[in-house]
Amino acid sequence: MFTPFSVTGCSLELLKPGERGIVIFYKTLDETIRKKLISMGITSGTLITLEQQFPSWIIKMGNISLTIDRETARAIYVRVIDS
Repeated sequence: MFTPFSVTGCSLELLKPGERGIVIFYKTLDETIRKKLISMGITSGTLITLEQQFPSWIIKMGNISLTIDRETARAIYVRVIDS
């Protein structure tokens, strides 16, 4: 009755520590968040690994670790990559 499916894309907020994804787009109307993401180098095609989710999100891009807040993590949509 139900067809199996898998989630291949989601908000960065929903990833678990250790999961990786490629940024596909931003979902926010807040221009401040958009500018912040661009200035941090988080653009479409960027590979991100979530290292920590609480109390704040720590993401890793290459050799760089960045700390972002929940609202920013919620705005980043990624295509999930199998580890």
